[in-house]
Amino acid sequence: MDVSSETLGKSLLLCKLIVVLSYRDGQELKVKDQGTIYNHTLATILVEYAASVYVSDLTELITWTCPKCNDLTKGFQILELIVDVKRCLQAFVGVAPDINAIVIAFRGTQGTSIQNWIADLYWKQLDIEYPGMEDAMVHHGFYSAYHNTTLRPGVLSAVESAKEQYGDIPIMVTGHSMGGAMAAFCGLDLTVNYGSRNVSVMTFGQPRIGNAAFASYYSKWVPNTIRVTHEHDIVPHLPPYYYYFPQKTYHHFPREVWLHNLGFGLLSYTVEKVCDDSGEDPSCSRSVAGRSIKDHLTYYGVRLGGEESGFCKIVMDDRLAAYGKVDVDGNVNLSRDFSASVLGMNVESNEERRSI
Repeated sequence: MDVSSETLGKSLLLCKLIVVLSYRDGQELKVKDQGTIYNHTLATILVEYAASVYVSDLTELITWTCPKCNDLTKGFQILELIVDVKRCLQAFVGVAPDINAIVIAFRGTQGTSIQNWIADLYWKQLDIEYPGMEDAMVHHGFYSAYHNTTLRPGVLSAVESAKEQYGDIPIMVTGHSMGGAMAAFCGLDLTVNYGSRNVSVMTFGQPRIGNAAFASYYSKWVPNTIRVTHEHDIVPHLPPYYYYFPQKTYHHFPREVWLHNLGFGLLSYTVEKVCDDSGEDPSCSRSVAGRSIKDHLTYYGVRLGGEESGFCKIVMDDRLAAYGKVDVDGNVNLSRDFSASVLGMNVESNEERRSI
């Protein structure tokens, strides 16, 4: 029987699809060089935390009742919610019983339009030395967003409290976009400066944050790191990488997992490619032109980003505000050390809420 080349091609493509789906059912891909394990199921859980941290209604967030606070993240308990109002930054720390881990999530770009932020990234320079790491240079803005704001002390305090309550369980740090940059600095900080063990980092659509020397140090200290990139997402291509100036240019740290589609029509499927340990694998996201904002805002089918583009706000129930800490700059820390009546309040009520 003669078989046309078109039919044969479709058959081979179907076989590829079966293989891909089979390894995804297994859920883990191991990388020998650094012991990094990419777990598809864990990625789909953490991306929901990275999406939830964008929620501006702090009452829904602290009680974990927001529309995004369900599905794979049910049962999560926030211990600390930190909002740096002046810089429009937000993060939370909590415990996820289903994965037996402390989860730290950082919000991405929110205060200005994503288009303006991306345009600025084209011109960002390596402008600060990372302390204690020879020749390591990083992006001052990303470094400061974590180290020089109210986020860092709030996060570190919450992690210490979580360890006192739950023991030395794993710490998972996540974030999308600029939140991914802060997540990386947080993971490094916990490991280098506070001796935390079992720290892993998984980010989504993260920009480059330092040079090759920094990437080398980072991969040594936080080897259990995954940077997930999606199709033609523009942000992982920024700030630009200049091939002819490897020591002076921005350089990603490993390990990238590139999500991209192959096939056509009904046989189209998503490949989750685990890239090499260079951080700049030319066969992964660097093999395509990164020009898509749309691809930046969706990972694993989950929408990431603020509810209102270009506008930074937070909303709280008046009763909840009384139990938070507000400093002279208006920055907010909400803690799970609230009374049971506050934590158990009916957030479905129609009582008036206020914007800050």
